[in-house]
Amino acid sequence: MWKNHKRTIILTTILCLLPIVAGLIFWDQLPEQLAIHFNSAGEPDNWASKPVAVLGMPVFIAALHLLCLFITAQDPKKQNITGVMKTLMLWICPFISWLCAGMTIGYALESVRNIGAVVCVFLGILFMVIGNYLPKCLPSYTVGIKLPWTLHDEGNWRYTHRIGGFCFMAAGLVTLVSAFFGPVWLPLTALALAVIVPTVASFLYYKKHS
Repeated sequence: MWKNHKRTIILTTILCLLPIVAGLIFWDQLPEQLAIHFNSAGEPDNWASKPVAVLGMPVFIAALHLLCLFITAQDPKKQNITGVMKTLMLWICPFISWLCAGMTIGYALESVRNIGAVVCVFLGILFMVIGNYLPKCLPSYTVGIKLPWTLHDEGNWRYTHRIGGFCFMAAGLVTLVSAFFGPVWLPLTALALAVIVPTVASFLYYKKHS
């Protein structure tokens, strides 16, 4: 599946690791403990040593990137994964690596403070991209809303993914707005509904047509 994308895989893996360079540049200015996780209020609630935050996180994301590509290549229905989804899968981990490094290093250097807004903007855009793609998504075991009844019924798959597309688009808009206005629980509620509504709709479709 990925044999025609070898150069892109190498490039994206290198990009996953490049934040290490930024961390080494600012190494002497960074504290010994860096915030690597933030709660819904944008406050740090988990910390890691400087070597783990600067070196370990990009390596972990690069390894996750390669693992996801390997698993996708083993999908029996991999021919149904379109070029748009392949592009998203190739570039999402490098983007996440740079985002995490930017938040971690930026927060430590006191140049980034509104972590919640940054995360909401990223997630809002990501949800909208997913929502736009879902109705076009063909059945596979690694991409899409993978439920027992969607995988074995193309009608159910199409129905579920049309609803899922609308729900994720709505969740994306809500999340984007909540980056600047609204309570912190709003994007979490929107995401929960974006997952629950298509799942329930899919099950009801299955019961009706079984």
